[in-house]
Amino acid sequence: MTISPPLSARTPLLGPRRRWTLLVTVGLGLLLITLDNSILYTALPTLTRELDASWTESLWIINAYPLVMTGLLLGTGTLGDRFGHRRMFLAGLVVFGLASLMAATAPTPEVLIAARGLLAVGAAAMMPATLALIRVAFVNERERNVAISVWGSLSVVGGALGPIVGGALLEHFAWGSIFLINVPVVVIAVVLGVAVAPGNDPHPGTRWDFISSVQALVTLVGLVVLIKEVVKVDRSGTVVLGAALATFVGWWLFVRRQRRLPFPLLDLSIFRNAAFASGVLAAAFAMFAMGGLQLATTQRFQLVAGFSPLESGLLVAAVAVGSLPSSILGGAFLHIVGLRVLIGGGLGVGAVGVAWTLVAVQHGMGWLLGGLFVTGLGLGAAMSVASTAIIGNVPARRAGMASSVEEVSYEFGSLAAVALLGSLLTTVYTLTIRLPDDAPTDASRSMTDALTVPGTGPEVLEAAFRAFGNSYSVVMVVCAGVLAVGAIVTTVLLRTYGPGSESSAYGSGH
Repeated sequence: MTISPPLSARTPLLGPRRRWTLLVTVGLGLLLITLDNSILYTALPTLTRELDASWTESLWIINAYPLVMTGLLLGTGTLGDRFGHRRMFLAGLVVFGLASLMAATAPTPEVLIAARGLLAVGAAAMMPATLALIRVAFVNERERNVAISVWGSLSVVGGALGPIVGGALLEHFAWGSIFLINVPVVVIAVVLGVAVAPGNDPHPGTRWDFISSVQALVTLVGLVVLIKEVVKVDRSGTVVLGAALATFVGWWLFVRRQRRLPFPLLDLSIFRNAAFASGVLAAAFAMFAMGGLQLATTQRFQLVAGFSPLESGLLVAAVAVGSLPSSILGGAFLHIVGLRVLIGGGLGVGAVGVAWTLVAVQHGMGWLLGGLFVTGLGLGAAMSVASTAIIGNVPARRAGMASSVEEVSYEFGSLAAVALLGSLLTTVYTLTIRLPDDAPTDASRSMTDALTVPGTGPEVLEAAFRAFGNSYSVVMVVCAGVLAVGAIVTTVLLRTYGPGSESSAYGSGH
């Protein structure tokens, strides 16, 4: 293995004030990215109504963002290693701001889907840079662990705040405001980034392979289409076969190409490190469960219980409240507690929290908030140190690639949650609804249709509420099960990373 020279030999060390201001700056960029992942959960019913979008178009409005971002992340991380992470961060902010203006003024669902794709391009450019800049600026391992835990907590908080921000804006402004809010934050982050981000530290020897990026994107698109089609009631065998073939061939070609390239987009050997692999799995499992929990819970309480977008957003904010203390404390005490307890144990606590939430739906708001809080407590601990496990187990010269892998795991978790669980909500609803004989048939397609189609009476709505309750239960069981499996797998992988063990294979000099 080729070891890079110490960072101080290539990049001037930053003073304490500049380091922590840099953390605030990249934190603003990260909040933009994660907010836009979840801000549409509470806005979805409004968008569907205002743009006259079908349920499939509504899901693609959400899916376009994580799908495009996930497909581009590996390439943009490597570009950051090649051209410098400061440059990628600032360029991504500018694209993100312009795409926000486009989304805010979109006249049709198709234009909004395209704007969400462009938002993803900006997010993909800056997201690996946020973590890579922390890796470069914080050379002291203990200090870096705290900085990364703050970064990880912002990922959780941003995702949890999205429904609140969306709901609050829709209470007072038109739906375009959920995108316009990004613009002033972009301006502030650009000004701070120019002032405090360390100068570009490019590695010209690193190569970006366009073909590999295309292969990764084809694989992901195929997988998402496959998931969405398989869980549909009226699935098409041709679409399922085509999507499965695209997924398999795309992945096979991608892996084959990476093994042959002198500068692979993804160095598959890094997954041999158990801590790195566990961090990637933990991020994916946690974001899958959080995305599914937020999507299903906000939809249930808006459509069934009559909550406003703001009220449903405030409800799921209990996840963020629970995640904050465990995220910060996890990073601060990682060197004492160890990765195994925080990652494996955190996912296990999250599984208990989701199960608690499902049961608590029938027992009052206090019990429900308690379940959401416990879920956040577990996921916050796991996600904050998952970042440390990933970025601390590659050399600094591959910080961009490692950051990209982490972001892919985050985004794929969210993407899979919307693709699988969003479709599952509709599928279980369609399969379990029992309408009166004289009910309009359109009411059986989705809960939104049951509320808006002419001719629905109390009996129809009661049947629809019951069917959507079935959908919610199935989604929550899947989320709890995924977290339980994740807890077992990561605990086994991290069996040598108990209390007092080292979390990073690379010290401050590499």
